[in-house]
Amino acid sequence: MRPGLGMSMEKVVKSDEQWKRELTADQYRILRLKGTELPFHNEYYANKRQGSYLCAGCGNKLFSSKAKYDSGTGWPSFVEPISPDAVEFQDDKTFRTVRTEVVCARCGGHLGHVFDDGPLPTGKRYCMNSGSLRFVEES
Repeated sequence: MRPGLGMSMEKVVKSDEQWKRELTADQYRILRLKGTELPFHNEYYANKRQGSYLCAGCGNKLFSSKAKYDSGTGWPSFVEPISPDAVEFQDDKTFRTVRTEVVCARCGGHLGHVFDDGPLPTGKRYCMNSGSLRFVEES
């Protein structure tokens, strides 16, 4: 079934050992262990090319470059996902605060967090880790 059409998406389920074999060490740390990367020192924060951002773990299409903007945070930021069912949300209660974690709806990989301080039209800032994404340029 195709995501983005109100249909359920087929979930990707792998063992921890499979993820370790298939992902780079940085991708594994971010996607599977809920890690983060340094601001301004990651692959896509300043990327201005046109295309799509996919989950580095399973290839799920997550964000369009049309929704990307410079939030000044040093991480790739988007106003919205490519479709409402591309991502899921979880409460993150680490660091003595409550944030909204964004995970891939297909494989459950940690992508980043969403905040309510973004620009119009959504007012959202999907602050993602480059290591959780794979960029595919438009041809």
